[in-house]
Amino acid sequence: MFVVAISSLILLTGYSGQVSLGHGAIMAIGAYAAALARIHWGLPVWLCFSAAVVVAAFAGAVLGTAAARLSGPYLAGTTLALAVGLPSIANQFHVLGGEQGLLFDIGQPPSWLGADFTSYKWYFWIGSSACLITLWWLQNILRSRYGRTWRAVRGNEVAAQLCGIHAGKSKTLAFSVSSGLAGLAGALLAMTISTVSPSAFPLSLSFTLLTGAVLSGITTLPGVIIGAVTLVATPEIADAISQRMANSESVTTNLPGLLVSALLILVVLFVPNGPVEQMRMFRVKARSHTKN
Repeated sequence: MFVVAISSLILLTGYSGQVSLGHGAIMAIGAYAAALARIHWGLPVWLCFSAAVVVAAFAGAVLGTAAARLSGPYLAGTTLALAVGLPSIANQFHVLGGEQGLLFDIGQPPSWLGADFTSYKWYFWIGSSACLITLWWLQNILRSRYGRTWRAVRGNEVAAQLCGIHAGKSKTLAFSVSSGLAGLAGALLAMTISTVSPSAFPLSLSFTLLTGAVLSGITTLPGVIIGAVTLVATPEIADAISQRMANSESVTTNLPGLLVSALLILVVLFVPNGPVEQMRMFRVKARSHTKN
């Protein structure tokens, strides 16, 4: 889930230059779409995920169109307002389940996989397949003319417009594509916890995703695995450390945030482009020194 979500944020922020603090809310939109498709229409799992992508992409297109003229803190504030307001909106509609949310049960694995193929393995293979397909598709689109257009707009919007690029449409497309991937990540999260509720997509989730994108390298798609693994492993490491130190509830609660914050500061100071990009630059410099 984190791989897909962070990838969507890297596309939006790193390649198109738009900062979003509301991706957790867009994930919630995708999760609710998948759950409603499953409950009311009984669609297969892959169609539920497709519904999550389409609905979230449409929501992203609407938000991107409205925010196409915004940038920097104004765009961040707009997306932050979405993340703050969406849980309250979800609580007001009975069709969304209120505070209790909706059940999202994808059912048992197909019988042809065998009796030993558990639900956890089924979730793992669905999540892994979604991650691989997402990374493969993103890698291709970022190498296409769309990726080059996004990078041109990010680098110098005025110069890009002088070259005939419609900056507003480019930003809206990037927001829509990124939102579609975020919706897929939300559906994967809902599959893992088997429910969709406002509490599953708190405001802190958006900040967590942005932290993971920075740890990955905000302009480096291959580093997304590092950011995702860091976000998943940090609570486990913090739990092990707290058990050895004091085993107190306050330490267990606050230590993960402290570790991530310290790691984030170190990354920004020493490897601002991300570990993968930094290693690539180091290899390039080493080769140039060898040739000289």
